[in-house]
Amino acid sequence: MKTVKPTAISGFPEWLPEVKILENRILEIIRTNYERFGFVPIETPAVERSETLTSKGGNEKEIYSLSRLAAEEGEDSVTEMALHFDLTVPLARYVAQHYNELVFPFRRYQIQKVWRGERPQSGRFREFYQCDIDVIGDGKLSLLTDAEIPSIIYHIFKEMRIGRFVIRINNRKILQGLFQYFGIADGESAQVMRIVDKLEKIGTKRVLDEIKETTSVPHEKIHDLIDLIAHDYGNSEILAKLETMKLNDLFCQGVEELTSVFNAVKSLGVPDQYLAIDLRIARGLDYYTGTIYETILKDYPGIGSICSGGRYDNLASHFIDKKLPGVGISIGVTRLLSRLVEAKILQPGPSTVAPVLVTTMDHSRLADYLKFATRLRSEGINTEVFLEELPLKAQMKYANRKKFMFAVIAGENEFAEGKFTIKNLYTGDQQVGVTDEVISIIKEGSATFL
Repeated sequence: MKTVKPTAISGFPEWLPEVKILENRILEIIRTNYERFGFVPIETPAVERSETLTSKGGNEKEIYSLSRLAAEEGEDSVTEMALHFDLTVPLARYVAQHYNELVFPFRRYQIQKVWRGERPQSGRFREFYQCDIDVIGDGKLSLLTDAEIPSIIYHIFKEMRIGRFVIRINNRKILQGLFQYFGIADGESAQVMRIVDKLEKIGTKRVLDEIKETTSVPHEKIHDLIDLIAHDYGNSEILAKLETMKLNDLFCQGVEELTSVFNAVKSLGVPDQYLAIDLRIARGLDYYTGTIYETILKDYPGIGSICSGGRYDNLASHFIDKKLPGVGISIGVTRLLSRLVEAKILQPGPSTVAPVLVTTMDHSRLADYLKFATRLRSEGINTEVFLEELPLKAQMKYANRKKFMFAVIAGENEFAEGKFTIKNLYTGDQQVGVTDEVISIIKEGSATFL
C-alpha cells in the first residue's frame, strides 16, 4: 500500500491541543461579551453562490470556487458555488432574504471560519476564524449604537488580558470634509483615503510621495492636509480644534458625530486611556461612511490592528430595495491568536481541558475509580481516568506531559481507609482525604486552571 506523506497545506492552520484550547477560550470570551450586549447568533452556510460573493466587488482572485474531483458524463465539475471570504456579504444576503422575519434594529453576531486565497505569511492565513458583530437598522440607526462598539471591544480585550491596548476612533466625514476643503476631487478622494490609511505603516514621507505620484492634488495642499492629520493631539485638544475649524457642512457633521460618540463611549465606562481620537484612521474599505474604529496593542504596535470596523450607509443595496444602515466590527481570531502567541503575549497552557487525572493503580478496583470520576464530573469538575494498565510512574509521566493540575491516587491502603490521595502536580503538595474533602480541594485549586 502506498504511504501518503502527512503534510498540512500552507495557510490552513492546524493547532496542537494546547493552542486549540487557548483559541476556544478566546472564542468563548468574545461570544460571552457579544451576548452580554444583547447580540444574537446566526450562522450562514460556508458556501454561497459565486454571483452573491462578487456582488459587492469581492476580489475573484481571492475567492475559492467549489468543484468536484469527478463529474458525471455531460456534467461540468465546476459549480456556481464558492466559499465565503468574509461574513459581511453573507450577512447582507441573509438580511435581505429574511427582511420580513427579522426585528430591527437587528443585532447579530457571527463566529465562523472564512476562506481567502491570499499568499500565506506570518499572521495571514487562507482559512481563519472571523468574529463579527453588526447592528442593522431599517431606514435609520441611532448614532448611540456607534458608541456601544468601543465598550464591547474594551470588555473583550480586558478579559483576554493581553496588555495595554487603545481603541482608536475617527469619522470618515471629517476626512471627506477635509478633502473637499483642500480641493481633492471626488474621483481622487477614495485613492487618497487608502493612502492616508497607510500613514502609520509607511510614514509621512512615503504617504506624501505616493499621493504626489498617483493623484493631481497640489503639493502644498498635500503637506497641509497630512500635517493636520498626522499631528499627535490629545482627545480634548483635537475635539476642541476640530470644533473651531468649521470648514464645510460635511466636515462639521463628522465633528458633531465624533463628539457625540466619544462622549457616549465615556458614559459607557470606557476609561480615557483606552480610547484615542486619531485622524489617521481612514479604513481602506469605501463602504464605511461615518464612525470608524481600529484597536492596537500599545506595547506591540507592529502586530497591527487587532479589531476594526465602522458605520456604513446601506448593507444590502445589491440584494434589496431598502436602506439598511449599520455599524459593526470584526475580530480575526486566527491571525490575532498566532501573533499573540508568537509575541509571547499569550502562552498556551495545558494540553487537556480536565484539571484532574484519576490514576488506576489496581485494575481489579476499576469500578471504584470510575465511580469516583463520575462523582467529580457530577460536581462540574472535568475529569479523565487513565484506563491503560501501566505502572503509576508511567501514568504520572502522562499527567505531567499533559499538565493536569491534580492526580488522584488510590491503592489498597487508601481503599481500606475509604480515602484518596490528591497530588497537586503544579506545587508537588500531597493530601489525603475522604471523597468530599478531595472534591473541596480540587474545586478550590482548579479555579485558576486554564
